[in-house]
Amino acid sequence: MAALTFALNHMVAPHMPLGAFFELGISLGVRQFEIRNDLAGNAMLDGTSPETVGDLAKAHRTEIISINALQRFNEWTLEREAEARELAAYAAACGAKALVLVPVNDGSGRLEGERQGNLRVALKALKPILQDNNLIGLVEPLGFQICSLRSKKEAAEAIAAIDGRQSFKLVHDTFHHVLASEPDIFPDLTGLVHISGVDDQEVSIDAMRDPHRVMVTARDRLDNIGQIRALVDAGYPGPFSFEPFASSVHASSDPQAMIRNSMDLIRDRL
Repeated sequence: MAALTFALNHMVAPHMPLGAFFELGISLGVRQFEIRNDLAGNAMLDGTSPETVGDLAKAHRTEIISINALQRFNEWTLEREAEARELAAYAAACGAKALVLVPVNDGSGRLEGERQGNLRVALKALKPILQDNNLIGLVEPLGFQICSLRSKKEAAEAIAAIDGRQSFKLVHDTFHHVLASEPDIFPDLTGLVHISGVDDQEVSIDAMRDPHRVMVTARDRLDNIGQIRALVDAGYPGPFSFEPFASSVHASSDPQAMIRNSMDLIRDRL
């Protein structure tokens, strides 16, 4: 099996300033990073310019693989278009390769026909914005039952319908893959894999939420190892990016050891 490429999403250490976050990754042999637009008091919400972010990445010889994320992307409005243009311009200016696209997740827009139509409208409108900024749009279905886009298959069909394979790829999130109960994987269309585990042995799958998401450990209930193996065996060549949301992870006094333990476990089990 080929050596895995790991990446870090800033959610692994959301209180850490961007430069320190890059240094954390480098200390672990990680050179690929996802930055976020939802971390208060941190780049990007603190007003840090994209040029400053890009210069910081270059100084550390690191790669920004994505900005996470344009929220509610499949509810296309004039406001969403303006938001998409601004975020895409920021991504291009800081040297990011892609923009993560997160669907409406509040129970609306889920009706049969309606959700597929909304998705196609949004992708068609996003395509030229992404092309103008030399970006890939990473469509991330969420497995929550209230989500308007749960299925990777549905996303793949919409990308094909608008002739979007040059501009869009899928995010395979190991947590959401389990919640969606969708067996299919799409290695050829996958541009990024988000990995996180659930150790809580009591919570039901339908009741799992972001605060349950920890690093991948020996107690993991999501079969991250099996999912990673399946993607690699099917030819997915890209990074596996740690994206834990649990407060216990964010409060870690030794994030380097925590991340290294997870990386070692995954490599050993594979």
